[in-house]
Amino acid sequence: MSYGSNIRDAFRQVGVYAGRILKGAKPADMPVIQASKFELVINAQAARMLGLTIPDKLLVVADR
Repeated sequence: MSYGSNIRDAFRQVGVYAGRILKGAKPADMPVIQASKFELVINAQAARMLGLTIPDKLLVVADR
């Protein structure tokens, strides 16, 4: 189980920053943007192999 930022969103943001830099923006003048999308991922197969039971409420909330 992991909870963290959305990797696709992070790569998209990197592309936006790179585009701005290529257009002449100074990296020092660009704001630091923190992740705004987070996802909860549960590996149900690994949990079963370890003999763990994941509550249904948690499985419903999980993104994957």
